[in-house]
Formats: sequence, C-alpha cells, structure tokens
Amino acid sequence: MTEKSIGMVELSSVVAGFLVADAALKAGNVRLVLSRSICSGKYMVLVAGDPSAVQSAIAAASEAANGCLIDSFVITNIHPDVVLAMGRTSVAPPEGALGILESFNVATLIKAADACAKAAPVQLFEVRVAMALGGKAFVTMVGDVSAVQTAVEAGRKIIADAGMLVNAAVLPRPHKDVYREVV
Repeated sequence: MTEKSIGMVELSSVVAGFLVADAALKAGNVRLVLSRSICSGKYMVLVAGDPSAVQSAIAAASEAANGCLIDSFVITNIHPDVVLAMGRTSVAPPEGALGILESFNVATLIKAADACAKAAPVQLFEVRVAMALGGKAFVTMVGDVSAVQTAVEAGRKIIADAGMLVNAAVLPRPHKDVYREVV
C-alpha cells in the first residue's frame, strides 16, 4: 500500500454498508481496501488514499450511514504494518514474545494496532477483523519482550479508553506450537 492514510466505517447493517461504500468512493479519490459483511450482521468499509481524500470519504460515508454507524476513524499516517497484517496468511516465526489484544469492535482494534506498531519495534503479525469472532477483532505481534509489552500497553489503553477491551496478554516465551495457531 502506497497510501499514507486509511479510513473506516463499521456499520450495524449490511445494506447500509453498500450505501456507505458507494458514498465514500464518490466523495473522494480513494481506493477501496475492504468492503464486506462481518460477524453479527455488521458491515465494514475501509478506504485508503491521501489524507484529505480519506477524510472527505469518511465524512460522506458517516453521513450516508443513516443511523447505522457503529464507529468510524481516519488515521492520516498509518503504520504500513497495519494493512499488511490484515492480509497475513503465513505462520508467525516461533521466536520472541507474543502479544495479543482483543476488542469488541473492529474500528477500535485497528486504531490500537496502529498505536502498537508506532509505540515499539514489534512486527504486527495479524489483524483479524470480525470473521468467525462474533464481531470482535484481535491483533497479534511479535518482538522482544520489552517491545511487545510496550506495544500491547499502548494498544490496550486505546481499546480500554473506548470501553471495548476484551483482553490483552503478553507471552514472554510461548511454546513453539502456540505460533502455529497465530494464523
């Protein structure tokens, strides 16, 4: 991804998701990264582009949500690992500490994942959003113990402040077989 900004809307309606995606794409010169239904009958739309285009797209999307908006955000300087981790399909390397954050909603988790990547030198491994999770989302990361602890605390604060924290953990020396379950 070459774009530096992303924006997302999370909706309580699948139909509203289609309307919102259309409004976002028409409002700004943005690229549609993700537009899909997610667990619990929700829908998410994620766009990328230059900051002003993404802000315009998300403003239009939020207005088009017509009472179905759960959450939205724009991150104008997204850490590139966040979007990469959303599409990860390989197994995590069995080395270093493992950090995990879990949120009741997708938007807050993505904001927290960005904070984690910016707070410490960790590798975001996976950002899993609401599929087979009852609408929840989680992020996993690897790195040395202190970096993972710092990153998890940064993300945990964002999720907790939003009232969306399910759980957070740092495994300093996880068993090597635990890494097979990361993806």
